[in-house]
Amino acid sequence: MRTGMLALALGLLSLRVLPVLPSVGIIVLMALVGLGCLAWRVRPVGLFLLGLCWACLSAQQALEDRLAPELDGRTLWLEGRVVGLPAHNGRSVRFELDAAQSRRAQLPQRMQLSWFDGPQVNSGERWRLAVTLKRPHGLLNPHGPDREAALLARRIGATGNVKAGERLTPAEGAWRDGLRQRLSGVDAQGREAELVALVLGDGAGLARNSWETLQATGTVHLLVISGQHIGLLAGLVYGLIAGLARLGLWPQALPWLPWACGAAFAAALGYGLLAGFQVPVQRACVMLAVVLLWRLRYRHLGVGLPLLLALNAVLLWEPLASLLPGFWLSFAAVAVLLFTFSGRLGAWSPWRAWGRAQWLIALGLLPVLIALGLPVSLSAPLANLFAVPWISLAVLPLALPGTLLLPVPFVGQGLLWLAGGLLDVLFSLLGQLAQWQPAWTPESLSWPLWALLWLGTVLLLLPRGLPMRVLGWPLLLLAAFAPRERVPHGQVEVWQLDVGQGLAFVLRTRQHTMLYDAGPALGEHDLGERIVLPSLRKLGVQALDLMLLSHADADHAGGALAIKRGLPVHQVRGGETARLAPALQAQPCVSGERWQWDGVNFSVWQWQGGRDSNQESCVLLVEAGGERLLLAGDLDAAGERAWLGDWQATRLDWLQAPHHGSRTSSSQALLAATAPRGVLISRGRYNAFGHPHAEVMERYRINGIEAFDSAVHGALRLRLGTFGEPLGLRGQRRFWRDPS
Repeated sequence: MRTGMLALALGLLSLRVLPVLPSVGIIVLMALVGLGCLAWRVRPVGLFLLGLCWACLSAQQALEDRLAPELDGRTLWLEGRVVGLPAHNGRSVRFELDAAQSRRAQLPQRMQLSWFDGPQVNSGERWRLAVTLKRPHGLLNPHGPDREAALLARRIGATGNVKAGERLTPAEGAWRDGLRQRLSGVDAQGREAELVALVLGDGAGLARNSWETLQATGTVHLLVISGQHIGLLAGLVYGLIAGLARLGLWPQALPWLPWACGAAFAAALGYGLLAGFQVPVQRACVMLAVVLLWRLRYRHLGVGLPLLLALNAVLLWEPLASLLPGFWLSFAAVAVLLFTFSGRLGAWSPWRAWGRAQWLIALGLLPVLIALGLPVSLSAPLANLFAVPWISLAVLPLALPGTLLLPVPFVGQGLLWLAGGLLDVLFSLLGQLAQWQPAWTPESLSWPLWALLWLGTVLLLLPRGLPMRVLGWPLLLLAAFAPRERVPHGQVEVWQLDVGQGLAFVLRTRQHTMLYDAGPALGEHDLGERIVLPSLRKLGVQALDLMLLSHADADHAGGALAIKRGLPVHQVRGGETARLAPALQAQPCVSGERWQWDGVNFSVWQWQGGRDSNQESCVLLVEAGGERLLLAGDLDAAGERAWLGDWQATRLDWLQAPHHGSRTSSSQALLAATAPRGVLISRGRYNAFGHPHAEVMERYRINGIEAFDSAVHGALRLRLGTFGEPLGLRGQRRFWRDPS
């Protein structure tokens, strides 16, 4: 039984690594072969093929429900019902629309929409909206999150921005949203958003500093409903009935065991529905159902069977769940605990077992976190040591009854006030721990090194005294400190990061690293902090020798301050130092300055006669082995003429499209004089400026210049000095990525 279930799970999970989906004909053929294997009693092979077929069919259905390419960027009037819990963030609201209909086009079943400066939007309402529709898309950077995969896993077929709308019908059947509004209105000593997250699993209202505290201390799972909450509630209900029966207070006419099991599962299922029934809750409910069923039959339950049953149940219900990082973390955490606590000789004291559990989970999840490109909390074992019982034994027993008793005057509000106070104390402690030990973003590992890390972790999780366990630490150290691939002398590795409507170039020689522009920032949306800084760390950059900011516009220099706070930066130069943040301590770039790093030549130029911000851009020329790249910032046609006059029309191999391909840049004079092989364009896919302009793209085409566009190719990697081609991350085929 276990072998067949494992084979089925592997077939369902194989979807995650497919570059393209097989055709319907091949899927049908695989299904027939799988059924034949079952008939001939080759069950593992048959179940594997049937699991893979089911996953592929489900994924194909989700892809077919995406917005049609011809509707991408169009504005349509449509009608639909708001589902889920809308996320209100300052002046904007993000929500999901189900069963949207339009008279002019066939629309996806579900869409995710944003409305800036719009009215209050509540779940269950029906709206008529004017929406600029977009196909699912996201920024794609080295070892970073994949938004397209996440949208597909949630079966979001389109995104869009609302331009106008009117409410057609009020909310109907949206009890979770109504409960959220009531919880948000109680006095929880300033922790209303945290209380909503704990009770309803809705973290959209959490402040940014709360999220950062939870991530730094590895305690996100405490407020995003996990199996721990489900198991605790079920255990309390089961223990209450069992205790009453032992004391003789349970009615003898009712057999206590079936009632205890049924009530425990009902309580867990009710809490799961309250929390939105996400993947961790699904896994916990299935495992709990198996355990309770076996308890009713007085049978010994093996260690891996509940986990396998839960894994298959979740994937059969939603095969696309394997595209979500939370799926892997949820099952991996339980697998680590089952692996380490089963089959041990002797018993551990409760405190020793609890402390060891936190250490083992932190160690066991390390390979998973690195593979997913997620931060690693070094303080998680210590934080969870006190935070888990604090939430489980103090806050949750007050929050849930308080929520149920809200209709009773003063009682529900009082319990929630106490729960909020306990949450406030907890967050104060976690905040101090986060300041002492922030989250660590490790360098990405190659597959061979990751395999060594995984093997070392497994060995360390084995019981003491077993052979080979002693090799765990050496394997971990080898994976951590093994020599990484280094840029050869005389070459430079260039990354044009995908930062939307902005610019950020990482240039690495053998011993040095510089950053040209730092990505955009607008309010709390700081892509320097969210994209550039994590990308630098995952690329193994420990410090920046130079951060050169072409000019002070927010789309070029907005992320600079976050980067300087997160990494040592030895020197900051800029084209407009007066407009840059004083904390950057930026020095003016010096026109005509030249230097060499590891056999690579760098030259800076700035137009002294520039009359505006764009014309004052610092321009960087990089030459490695005779191959040249020009980073031109937001230089316009007048600045290009000045550069040509000063630098005597240096021939180029690669050109960063000046001003993102604006109509006022990339003049014919520049292109004819420099004759680049290709142009690197950094811009937002749906930017409001129309970049790159059609006339500019036509000039590139006429001059035989190949365009490499971040909105199409994702982040671009170029090894200057080899005369090779730039490689876009979208060239790494994944079946969920839009090839357009």
